[in-house]
Amino acid sequence: MLELGDEAVEAHREIGRFAAETEVDLVVAVGGDLAKQLALAAGAAGVPDIALVGDNATAAAYLDSILRPDDVVLVKASRGGQLWQIAQALTGQPVTGL
Repeated sequence: MLELGDEAVEAHREIGRFAAETEVDLVVAVGGDLAKQLALAAGAAGVPDIALVGDNATAAAYLDSILRPDDVVLVKASRGGQLWQIAQALTGQPVTGL
């Protein structure tokens, strides 16, 4: 979503609200100001648990510490966010793009 330019802030807020509408239990927002906008909107709209972390390694470590066997994780970002690294870490794959 980095590619959205002037629409990026509102798009991140919209995704946060959408997470609440779809009854997501936890949003882990990774990054800086845009991630913060997503997290704030998700919390304000009713997502019960919100985490804001600065980087992919921290997100992967946090998720690894709390996930249970039947949990479902959606990893979503623009390619610039390289969040595939989180999915790789959680599934035991070598982390690429470092």
